[in-house]
Amino acid sequence: MNDLLSRLKQFSVIVADTGDFDSIRKYQPRDTTTNPSLLLKAAQMPEYAALVEKALADAKKESPNTSQTLGTALDRLAVAFGLEILKIVPGRVSTEVDARLSFDVEASLAKARSLIGRYEKAGISRERILIKVASTWEGICAAKQLTREGIHCNLTLLFSFAQAVACAEAGVQLVSPFVGRILDWYKKSTGRDSYPPAEDPGVVSVTRIYNYYKKYGYKTEVMGASFRNVGEILELAGCDLLTISPTLLEEMQKTAGTLARKLNPETAAANCKEPKLSLEEKTFRWMLNEDQMATEKLSEGIRLFAADTLKLEKFIAPKVA
Repeated sequence: MNDLLSRLKQFSVIVADTGDFDSIRKYQPRDTTTNPSLLLKAAQMPEYAALVEKALADAKKESPNTSQTLGTALDRLAVAFGLEILKIVPGRVSTEVDARLSFDVEASLAKARSLIGRYEKAGISRERILIKVASTWEGICAAKQLTREGIHCNLTLLFSFAQAVACAEAGVQLVSPFVGRILDWYKKSTGRDSYPPAEDPGVVSVTRIYNYYKKYGYKTEVMGASFRNVGEILELAGCDLLTISPTLLEEMQKTAGTLARKLNPETAAANCKEPKLSLEEKTFRWMLNEDQMATEKLSEGIRLFAADTLKLEKFIAPKVA
């Protein structure tokens, strides 16, 4: 095959950024990521009505006390979609901890353990689940503890080098630096309409993180996320994983062309000029604070995911009342 998607699969693991089963079947990714926004979209699609109804009926049986039913319903829904996705993909699914817990270590730990417990009860090994946690200091602390317990984490909403360093030091399984949202911020703050792919600030950020991890031998996987165009994706060919929306997957599948590998472990050390860092909490918070883009996008990302979780609650509330 000479389409761009087939060529990209030679260099990077392709992950589908969707909760739509048909899209996952079509593009045959190894893994799939979900988040509250994607679950909200999928839960409202007519073809998944039966899945949603069953998850909500089970939630009512499990938590007849109405104050707890909504939380149980959200978890059951996320896991129900995850279980269906795992029937299609050979690898892993990412399931997100409620963004409203992003600054609460203990609550994040409890939620992550509960989600893993639901998957294991359904017969799924924890090796196939990535628990998504926001890359706040508290989220990273929670992920460090979960990693010790054999629960693999995907640290999301990652916009800064400080976040990436702290995640690697915590030994987490995977980080998801957000390429497109970084580009959005720079376009808005500079007034520029576009950047060449190699100069795209999101691409530059992921390249820096990838090279640093490989130079210093960190096992944490780098998964570029939140892409705005195919150019960004191709510029990161060779990144450990790339999670891509169905729209961009389709565009690449329909486009013929050649593709050069841009990132690889062999050249990473030569390309990385960073000294090795060790971040305690106050240094992490200061470095993040000094990065205006990362501070704003992290805060905004948590708010947006929390808002979509609220919308999802509003959608299912009448059904579990």
